[in-house]
Amino acid sequence: MLIVDKALERRASEGRPIKVGMIGAGFMGSGIARQIVRYVPGMELAAIANRNPAKAKDAFTSAGVEQVCIVDTAQELEAALAKGCAAVTQNAMAVCEAEGIDAIVEVTGTVEFGAQVVLRAIEHGKHVVMMNAELDSTIGPLLKVKGDRAGVVVTNADGDQPGVIMNLYRFVKGIGVRPVLCGNIKGLHDPYRNPTTQAGFAQRWGQNVHMVTSFADGTKISFEQAIVANATGMRVARRGMYGPVVEAGTPIQEAVNWYPLDAVLEGNGIVDYVVGAAPSPGVFVLGTIDDPRQRHYLNLYKLGEGPLYCFFTPYHLCHFEVPNTVARAVLFHDAAIAPLGAPLVEVVATAKVDLTEGVALDGIGGYLTYGQAENASVAMAENLLPMGLAEGCRLRRPVSRDQVLTYDDVELPPGRLCDRLRAEQERMFHGGVSFDQHRLAQAHGR
Repeated sequence: MLIVDKALERRASEGRPIKVGMIGAGFMGSGIARQIVRYVPGMELAAIANRNPAKAKDAFTSAGVEQVCIVDTAQELEAALAKGCAAVTQNAMAVCEAEGIDAIVEVTGTVEFGAQVVLRAIEHGKHVVMMNAELDSTIGPLLKVKGDRAGVVVTNADGDQPGVIMNLYRFVKGIGVRPVLCGNIKGLHDPYRNPTTQAGFAQRWGQNVHMVTSFADGTKISFEQAIVANATGMRVARRGMYGPVVEAGTPIQEAVNWYPLDAVLEGNGIVDYVVGAAPSPGVFVLGTIDDPRQRHYLNLYKLGEGPLYCFFTPYHLCHFEVPNTVARAVLFHDAAIAPLGAPLVEVVATAKVDLTEGVALDGIGGYLTYGQAENASVAMAENLLPMGLAEGCRLRRPVSRDQVLTYDDVELPPGRLCDRLRAEQERMFHGGVSFDQHRLAQAHGR
């Protein structure tokens, strides 16, 4: 970040701003628009695509952009940019295809449509910043490989917890301390929350009620920690993570005592979370170091006697930090957070209520399922259904509350891109071992 600001200032002084296209103009998208337009020299929000063009136009005008052109095609978008007019369109693919756009910020929160957007952007040589943990957790490793092959950066965003955790992880690792736990701080975790219980909160803050529900029921944090695991080589110590609940306001520095030491120190460490600690919302990393002299210094610097030391960031500022991610990708080819390779942690669909045969699942942040983090090796061995693919699946048999769903329990909706990409990801990293012929036929709509 401390070199990004100077690099952006140079781009501004040279009259060569980074040109950004954004897909989505909801609560978070409108915040990103305002941030780029008003507060980021050297970066220009050139185009916004949204199902409702009026919301995209409002995102521009409320940020202070006066000249806005409504366009339908990539060619019309390019013409609008040539005359200095910010572009608004219903056609997300036009933003991904248009010449002159350096990076796409994907803020849809969807898996199926988000996958279409990211693929099209990669195909047209655009860097991609995803504010979409759901998509990243489900097929992020595959998208990373496709981005690498195309010579573009595909990354999740700084500002969201995974990006903030990764910044802290890199800092801790960079000072010679070995990170052994990457953690997320929550204020609430109740897997049985639903859009009815969360409607008031969503209305108060102007947010999507399904997204808010996914925060409360633990699905979102599972997606986020899966992303962190896949980017660091970590795992979960058990299905659903430990997630200790502590007295509200307990200092996060006490986290050195909350997790089994043997589980934390094994292998590359674990991802997890805590409920109730302060500062909330924030993130933390537990690290260790064998050097006795350095441990003496860490004790002097008030981090304690070890063997674990707690480092934390007391906030995550979501849309404020997204432009830094764009600049890192475009100017330095640096991802804020991206998978190392094969997925290490998955998010698996779990019944929120007793489910009956024939019911169609309503997906993320709904009434019927919640997501839990599980090690990918276990998910593959047990043929577990990814939460990111659950929406629209129809049950073949009853499933009891809190039971994890398998592919054998459901019929996939026909013809979805996300299923085909998931199949491709499994073949790429696992040789297709767990992707049987029935699932392959479902993924291709047969």
